[in-house]
Amino acid sequence: MSFSPKHLTQGERVELELHTHIKAIVLPLIILVVATVAALAGAVYWDNQWGRLAIGVVWLLVVIVFVLAPVWRWRATFYVITNRRLITRTGIVSKSGRDIPLYRISDVAYDKGPLDRILGCGTLIVSDASDQAGLQLHDVPHVEDVQVRLNELLFQHDNGTDDEGTFPPGDPRGDRRRAY
Repeated sequence: MSFSPKHLTQGERVELELHTHIKAIVLPLIILVVATVAALAGAVYWDNQWGRLAIGVVWLLVVIVFVLAPVWRWRATFYVITNRRLITRTGIVSKSGRDIPLYRISDVAYDKGPLDRILGCGTLIVSDASDQAGLQLHDVPHVEDVQVRLNELLFQHDNGTDDEGTFPPGDPRGDRRRAY
């Protein structure tokens, strides 16, 4: 599943489209291997048909709950950065998302723990000019590169003015003395 271009506005283009890091599905894949080995061992050990059927049903439930659901959730969670906004989408049956226009973003930071440094991912923390708490995008692959690209997009159209269109005090561009 990926972000549909039909959700873009006119003139908007996708700059980055990311899923969370693949480390999010490592544990479900380990569970799949362990459950499969245990089910095969149980099927060899149990001779009767009902025992093997019970093992198969338990294996199927484990795979659906602990493997397929997390993998589907991982595939259905993505972050999109366009030239105009930051978009998050998540959910399998019930979907949720948040869009932050780039001009509202006031701070972009990242956090990388020791394991994240080894795996090349981290948490991107985006603060915006709203009452909502900052947005944390967990397990972003190549988080430092994403932060740099997002900052490039933020300052692409920055002309140095504040929200009212005026230059900060002391800025030579803001000194508009008339020559008489």
